[in-house]
Amino acid sequence: MTSLKYYILDVFTSEPYKGNPLSVVWCEQDLELYQYHAIAREFGYSETSFVNYSPVDKAFRVRSFTPGDFEVAGAGHNLLGAVCLAVLKEWDIFREQEGGQWVIMKAEKIPLHVTIEKGLPFVALQQRPAVVARTVPAEIIAKAVGLDPAALNLFDWEPAVVSTEVAHLMVPIRTGDFLKQAVPNKTLLKQASERYGFEGCYLFTTDKKDGHHLAETRFFNPGIGIDEDAATGTAAGPLAGYLRQLQFIAPDQEYEILQGVQVGHPSTIRVRVSDEGVWVSGSSVIVMEGTLVI
Repeated sequence: MTSLKYYILDVFTSEPYKGNPLSVVWCEQDLELYQYHAIAREFGYSETSFVNYSPVDKAFRVRSFTPGDFEVAGAGHNLLGAVCLAVLKEWDIFREQEGGQWVIMKAEKIPLHVTIEKGLPFVALQQRPAVVARTVPAEIIAKAVGLDPAALNLFDWEPAVVSTEVAHLMVPIRTGDFLKQAVPNKTLLKQASERYGFEGCYLFTTDKKDGHHLAETRFFNPGIGIDEDAATGTAAGPLAGYLRQLQFIAPDQEYEILQGVQVGHPSTIRVRVSDEGVWVSGSSVIVMEGTLVI
């Protein structure tokens, strides 16, 4: 038997037991694929990240898996939480890097930068500029999320497949009440994602009465085993890029997106659109740690 150290973090929050729970496992060596799958299923969170430091790459390496045996890429909560863990544990993961900070997600180099705010690390991950691939008829998505098509009429914006790294469907929702009422139909969402070429479905509304957040959101991705996610960085980035293209937000200005309210894990995702891409940032806190055996 081999023992591996694991940690549980709440991501995109500065408070324990809010944000998006993430399990992170330190692995000195690569595991067999079935072991990654089995451990991710055992934790049962939307994603589990496996990390180590590579002297060859001179970088922190991260691989992430869902309970549905799907390996995910992109600069989302699975990567942000892993980097926050390294900073909180004072692992010197940037010691051999010059001219910037980065990590390796699968085989891709992802730029980032780390700051400290009120004693907690805030990690900003750079995604590519947003690309709008296509629009999707509102009536198809409305049926898949249990709403009347009229509920999707927000400023006459159309549901659109947008990607910075991962293609997700941005679905405008007219009011916060309609956002709460959405009930995903897994079968219809899977059919729509296959037909129109997207992974997850990101419902959003700008009808926020608190005046603090840019938007409130909900995320469904049954195709990879995520019924509803509490915080989705790979969807928040495309949303920010999409809203910038619609000229709803300004460039080089930071905004906050609220997600996870409906699953009892409110999360705050910071976004900023610049010429080089979309920056997604947030903090994390460690809530548990222990040892697992394989």
